[in-house]
Amino acid sequence: MSTSARTAIVTGGCTGIGLGIVRALLAGGYAVTATALTESERAAGVAAVGAPQAGAFDAVLLDVRDSAAVNALGGRFARLDALVNNAGIGLGSPAEQEETGFATVVDVNLHGVMRMCFACRPALVAARGAVVNIASILSIFGSGNAPGYSASKGAVAQLTKSLAIAWAADGVRVNAIAPGWIETALTDPVRAMPGRSDMILARTPMRRWGTPADIAGVARFLLSAEAGFMTGALVPVDGGYSAF
Repeated sequence: MSTSARTAIVTGGCTGIGLGIVRALLAGGYAVTATALTESERAAGVAAVGAPQAGAFDAVLLDVRDSAAVNALGGRFARLDALVNNAGIGLGSPAEQEETGFATVVDVNLHGVMRMCFACRPALVAARGAVVNIASILSIFGSGNAPGYSASKGAVAQLTKSLAIAWAADGVRVNAIAPGWIETALTDPVRAMPGRSDMILARTPMRRWGTPADIAGVARFLLSAEAGFMTGALVPVDGGYSAF
C-alpha cells in the first residue's frame, strides 16, 4: 500500500454494503484492503472495482473467525486510518433457534468485530484512526426469526460504545451504523416474499429500500475529520423505519 494515502480495511468489502463502502473510500483517496470469505466473493469484488492495484485497492480472503488470519492481516499495517467491520451473516430460522447456528452467527458478527478491532488497534493508534462497525436496525428491535443476528448486532452496538470509551485517550474514534432495509443479496429473499416488501415500505417514511451507497456516504463521513467529535454513536440509516 502507498505510504502517502490514507489506509482502510473493509471486512466483507467485496459485496453488498461493504462493496459500496469500498467504492466510497476509494473515491475519497483511501488505499483500501477489502476482505472476502470465499474466492467467488473476492473475484466479484475485483470485477466490480477493478483489478487489484498497488497503493489503491487489494482484495484478500479472510474468515473473521480465524484469529491467526485476522492477526496476520492486522499486522500488515504499521498505521491504519480506517477500519470498517462489515462482515456478517444471518441464518434465520430454524438454524438460529439452535445452539450451533446461534453460536456461529454470534462468532462472526460479534467476535469477528472484536478480533478485527484487537488486531488492528496498534495500527489505528499509530494513525489516530477511526472504526465504523456495521450494526443493524435489529440492534434496536428484536427478531423472532433471527435471534442470533439480532442479539449479535445489539451487542455490536454496545461494543462500539465500550471501545469508544476505552480508546478515546488514544485518539481512536469508534462509531456504528445501523442500516435498515437495504437492497443486497442478503435481503433478496425478503424482497421476493409476497407482500413482505410492501409491509416494509409501508412502515418506511421515505417509501423505498435503501442502497449500499446510502450507507457508504455515512461511513465515509464517520471516518472523516468532519466527524472528529463523534464517538460511541449508533447512527440509523433506515429511511425513518426506526422513528416509529
